[in-house]
Amino acid sequence: MAARVRAVPGVVGLSAGSFGATATPVPGGRIAGVAVRGGEVEVGVVVLLDRPIPDTAADIREAALAAAGASGDRSVHVRIEDVAGDDGEGTPSGEDGDGAP
Repeated sequence: MAARVRAVPGVVGLSAGSFGATATPVPGGRIAGVAVRGGEVEVGVVVLLDRPIPDTAADIREAALAAAGASGDRSVHVRIEDVAGDDGEGTPSGEDGDGAP
């Protein structure tokens, strides 16, 4: 799911948020920026302003649903945690930087 979300145009990266709460534990660590809890998915991202944020958020939601194999039976909450400059430079808050999928 993380890889699909990262591939959405306008997404610079994933972010676990200010307190690091948006994450999924996996063996050997965690996936920052994606939290799956029951029937809900929370995705934290850093985006560019090269397109309208609502359009980017809608594409992120669709990517997360597709990755989960769900067709609307799951709630996907997209959190825009930060906005990066045109060059993609920015410091995602709560980013682990571990490159986990």
